[in-house]
Amino acid sequence: MKTLIKNATLVNEGMECTASVLIEDEIIKEVYTDGTFDESLLSGDNEEIVVLDAQGMLLLPGVIDDHVHMRDPGLTHKADMDTETCAAAAGGVTSVMDMPNVVPQTTTLEQWQEKMNYAAQHCHVNYAMYLGATNDNLEEVKRIDTQRIPALKLFMGSSTGGMLVDKEDLLRQIFSQCPTLIMTHCEDTDRINERMAEAKQSQGEDPGVEWHPWIRDDEACYRSSALAVRLAKETGARLHIAHITTARELELLPAEGEPGKGSITAEVCPQHLFFCDEDYGRLGTLIKCNPSIKSEKDREALRQAVREGRIDVIGTDHAPHLLSEKQGGAAKAVSGMPLVQFSLPLMLTLADKGVLSRTRLVEMMCHNPARLFGIKERGFVRPGYKADLTLVRPETWAVQEQDILSKCGWSPLTGETLEWKVARTWCNGHMVYDGEQVDRAYKGEELRF
Repeated sequence: MKTLIKNATLVNEGMECTASVLIEDEIIKEVYTDGTFDESLLSGDNEEIVVLDAQGMLLLPGVIDDHVHMRDPGLTHKADMDTETCAAAAGGVTSVMDMPNVVPQTTTLEQWQEKMNYAAQHCHVNYAMYLGATNDNLEEVKRIDTQRIPALKLFMGSSTGGMLVDKEDLLRQIFSQCPTLIMTHCEDTDRINERMAEAKQSQGEDPGVEWHPWIRDDEACYRSSALAVRLAKETGARLHIAHITTARELELLPAEGEPGKGSITAEVCPQHLFFCDEDYGRLGTLIKCNPSIKSEKDREALRQAVREGRIDVIGTDHAPHLLSEKQGGAAKAVSGMPLVQFSLPLMLTLADKGVLSRTRLVEMMCHNPARLFGIKERGFVRPGYKADLTLVRPETWAVQEQDILSKCGWSPLTGETLEWKVARTWCNGHMVYDGEQVDRAYKGEELRF
């Protein structure tokens, strides 16, 4: 089976150009970037060839989302591997990397393997699963298979799932002995608890959601991220800080060309590039997440860091909850939001507004996740690589509830106007999304590192 995507605007490896891409079975066979493709080259070929004219559309490598919570197993009332990878496919995301704070937590290699076995039967895009750190599983951590597990997820601040590890002596052991990348959630629990107590004293048991960025403030983030960076430098560990949210934390990150750039990296989420604290009045707890969405000044600093290359990866922290669980304020409403389906159209819309270039977007959503985690044969449009591709077309549209494929059925972007729409998604050469429906019979592959 061959597929020819012709006349697309290819965005790949720092360039935008007219190109045609030939897919053969699971693999990118050829990339023609001279602006023309002579279809007579395929004459006499006995195989069926599907030809798609993509003039006016952008062709990108499939997005690799390094940070999703599919809630499977144990929390499937709000999300599961089937529904969330359908949402991913419809969003141009061809690979997802799932977090360990499920039920039971993915903190042993046996639990990890059980989760992988289940994923093979239920994920419609490619997948990988993190192992989670706890206060007593260092021996499991030391046995990580670095070719199959992308990283160790380490919660250095309290969040969803009760996997807090914040004692410095134990953290140092983990940083010293972990054989792979360490991906951290950085917020200082003592600071958060102190601020929550103060807020409750003045506002009652459930302060309004507008207090959330005051409780989980820049100091809470900075303290924890600074500790992670210090431990990484002292032990030589590879550190990837998840969901950076503050201008202050950016001071901790090496810039392009500075020492330590390759071993200390960071992720930013679309919600922290799009929203700011002024949006709590409009959207309330729909945008309550950990770390919190902060000030307009912080948002602008993050945008600047994205343009400058100080932040490496855009990942969603896709974290579905039922709307009933989002009721309340800063104390009672749960934190997290679903975003995997709309992250690429949102980021392309921000690119149109000058927040970042399209080549930088592809660098952060496709190339850099592949580089950072060492993903084999994905993340680039190159001959010989797996044919993970997404085609997007310019279209002004507003997100509606009926568009949402995540099981939770809502999005913080409902009603927002986006300027790009996913037209096709190929996963391993298979068209898993045709612009209208996801092929739920198709199953993705395990990522290898």
